[in-house]
Formats: sequence, structure tokens, C-alpha cells
Amino acid sequence: MDFQIVLPGKTIAGKGAISRAGLEKYGRKPLIVTGKYTARSAAAAELLKYTPGVVFDGITGEPTVEMINAGVAAFHENSCDYVIGIGGGSALDSAKAIAAMSALGGNIADYMGRDIDGEFPHMVLIPTTAGTGSEATKFTIITDTEKNIKMLLRGDKLLPDLAVLDYSYTISSPKSVTAATGMDALTHAIESYTSRKANPITDTFALSALKRIFANLPIAYSDPGNEYAREQMLIAAYEAGVCINNASVTIVHGMSRPIGALFHVPHGISNAMLDIKCLGFAAQGAPGKFAAAARAVGASDSGDDATAARDFLTALGNLCREVEIPTLMEYGIDREKFFSVMDKMADDALASGSPTNTIREVTKQDILDIYASLWD
Repeated sequence: MDFQIVLPGKTIAGKGAISRAGLEKYGRKPLIVTGKYTARSAAAAELLKYTPGVVFDGITGEPTVEMINAGVAAFHENSCDYVIGIGGGSALDSAKAIAAMSALGGNIADYMGRDIDGEFPHMVLIPTTAGTGSEATKFTIITDTEKNIKMLLRGDKLLPDLAVLDYSYTISSPKSVTAATGMDALTHAIESYTSRKANPITDTFALSALKRIFANLPIAYSDPGNEYAREQMLIAAYEAGVCINNASVTIVHGMSRPIGALFHVPHGISNAMLDIKCLGFAAQGAPGKFAAAARAVGASDSGDDATAARDFLTALGNLCREVEIPTLMEYGIDREKFFSVMDKMADDALASGSPTNTIREVTKQDILDIYASLWD
């Protein structure tokens, strides 16, 4: 089997990890990319003790081309020489895009479907949520508001020079964010584990992440101050990030992005809305992998793979209910409008390339059928 593993340049973890980061190695004056909430947080205040950075807090919600352009302008106007992203996945994705476009120039939309490459400023990524794993990936998701699509952009140079994992930064996450990001990490883990691109290393990381998430997400959700659960979730999110970085995602993410782009559903929630239907479809192509996942997380002791695979989906459904994942209707999405744009969503899902990684062949009609089934 031929495969390669690509990782961040360096990762440090633990409470107070930023004090060991040695930020001066990466430059003199960073642009600190974040949102307005995180900019006022204790995490940002601690970061500013160690670097005289310029704070760019223009990331409001999921990042758009316009936000990236504003960040690039701030980078140049303030004569910054490297980039720090601190916050949730939106801030980290934005930091990657800003670092790249500060060197490349032009419009980031021109890089959809192409590898982003070049000599970019150093990047340091500091997650304050446990879910996206963006600190461990070569991907960034940016919305093109003109075309109403979420662009999946990639390139090894989008990996950070340094990832800083401090679970204490995640403790203040609201329950809704804990649920959304935790389910995002879970989706990363199971999709990469059942991807056509999976390999023995990603399989090991994926099963480790799944075990941590099934054991600790309910605790982090119901008892937000539980430091052990928070630490385990942050590790799991990183593990799952390593997995998708090297084995990619599949049908769930392909179908999730259009829902996020058109209906403004947070990424982790739209993933979780799709998980049961999409993974149920995929499991018919790889019952052995889903069965192994079920046994690893303690969801099944059946020796029959088909039965164990169903047990995994049952356990996943129970977890979704435990962390109060809404349905499309409960979220407030209009059924008629949803059906009116389903054809575009199916086209956009296929165009992303993610469904082709699914262990079972995926057609446009399959995607349309799954979208429709979300209203059953």
C-alpha cells in the first residue's frame, strides 16, 4: 500500500502551552486573525502577553471571500510578517487563506479545485473549539457569496508551522458550539475511516478519535467545566483533523457544504443532520469498517458485520439526540425552498469531489434521494 502522512510542522499541547510556543521564531509582528468574541477572551489576552500582534477580528460567522480580502489588506497595511489564527474553525480557516493570499495576491476563488502553493508567511494556529481540526489540515473552507458555494481549497502549504492545543481555551464554549464542533470531529473520524483513501495510520487515529468522542462529548456537553472531557475532545479533534488531512472526507461533507452555504447552518450541525442518512448509505458499501467502528466504541458485540454496522448508526443517532442536534425542520429551514434548490446542492456536492471518496459509488440521484429523505 502506498500512502503518505502530512502533519503540521510542530504541535504543542497542554494547559498554558502558549508560554512554550516560542512565537518570536516565526516573525516580529503577527496579524492575529480571530472573531470579535474570541478577541475579547482570556485566550486572546494570554496570547498578546507573548507577541505584539495586530488583532484582525473581522471573521464573523463562516468566512467569505470578502473577509479574506479585508484580512489580507490588514496584513499589508500593518506591515505584518506572519499570521496567527485563534478561535474556532472559521478563524483558523481564515488565517490560512489570509496567509496564502497575502503572498499570492488576486482572488482566492480562482484557486478552487487547484492546489494552493507558494512561499507563504509562517502560520500559528490555536483552536478554541474542539471540532474542526483545522489546525491539523491542509484545507480551508471559504464561501463565495457571489456563487453561493462553499469552496474547499487545499494545499500542503496551508498546514501551520505550529499548532497550539490548550484545552482550557475550549471550556467557555457554549453547549451549542460544543455539540456542533464535537459532531464535526466525529464526522471527520468516521468519514476518513471509511474513505477510499484510508490507510493504516489514519485508521489508527480515526478509531482513537471515535473512542474519545463517544466517551467524552456527552460529558463536555452536559458538564462544560470538566477539564478531562475537554482535553480528550481537543485531542480527538486534532486526531480526526490528521485523518481528513491524509484520507479526506466523503459524502457527508460533500452534501453538508451546500446546506451551510444556502441556509447558513453551522458546519458541524449540517454534518450531524446528514450523518445517519449518509453513513447509512455508505455502510452498505463497507459494513466491515462500520462494524469495526461500532466494536471499538463499545456500541456492538455482534460478530455479524451488518448487525454491528447498524449498531454503530443506532449509537450515533443516540449521541445526536443526547447533544440535541436539530432536524432541518427544527432548525427552521423552509421545506419548499430546500426542495427548490436541491438540484443545485447536488451539483455542488458532486463538484466538491468529496463524495467520490465514499467507499460506495455515489450518483447525483443518490444525493437527491438522501436530501429528500431528511424530511421523512
